[in-house]
Amino acid sequence: MMELPATRAGHIGRALSATAILLFLAMPIVIILVTSFGADGIGTFPPKEYSTHWYEQMAAPGGNWATSIALSSLIASLTTVFSLVLGATAATALARGRLPLHTAVYGLVLAPLLIPQVVIALGLFLFFEPAGMLGSPLAIALGHTVLAAPIAILIMISTLRGIDERLEDAAASMGANRMTIARRITFPLATPGLIAAAVFSFITSFDEFFIAQFMSTPDTRTLPVLVFNALQFDVDPTVTAVSAVLIALAVLALALVALVRRLGGHSDGQNALPVEPLT
Repeated sequence: MMELPATRAGHIGRALSATAILLFLAMPIVIILVTSFGADGIGTFPPKEYSTHWYEQMAAPGGNWATSIALSSLIASLTTVFSLVLGATAATALARGRLPLHTAVYGLVLAPLLIPQVVIALGLFLFFEPAGMLGSPLAIALGHTVLAAPIAILIMISTLRGIDERLEDAAASMGANRMTIARRITFPLATPGLIAAAVFSFITSFDEFFIAQFMSTPDTRTLPVLVFNALQFDVDPTVTAVSAVLIALAVLALALVALVRRLGGHSDGQNALPVEPLT
């Protein structure tokens, strides 16, 4: 099929169209960021006066917002640890092992990503409620692990498949056991994937609402639950400051993942053995 030659007008049109689409997608984020610095208590856009009052109220020691942020950070940290342990174990078995019914096991591991979160939240509520664990940060973290672990597994599988297995075979041929190979070869090379899995697991837990809503109590409310409660009957301008912080956290997390994977890819390119072309 013959391609039409690109014209200057065509380049300009595509650039303007792409810019308009990006501005439209970014508009809600920009509105939230600007409104978070408004001085009025209504949350109007654009603000007539600017202030950092809502950020100060969000970070006030002992306040509801600071308490919820600390609780969400604790739960997200526990979720990250659980997800990394499960992710590294399951990804190693799926990427390196010869499991029977491999496709069925792979689908079962990824099933939580396909099931509606409210269904998972209801099931977890019915599981933890008889044990009296509602409101427990550990129980909420275990519930968040159901959602975060599949993401960590996907990232770790992709990372492990990108590692040259001949490096592990060379270590085994020189007498290294499986634990030594994993500790000295596999996991150091998989560090970028581990960091990416940790970041996405943390964000998944920190932003999760349904499980936290079903399993929280009046004394243990995560940040998304508190945001929902603040907007249910009235508009609390502090929510805009919280949203701006969450946006900044997501941007920093994605930038960290991109930086780590770029550095890891450069390192892998230096250390990996050359691959012979297939004939």
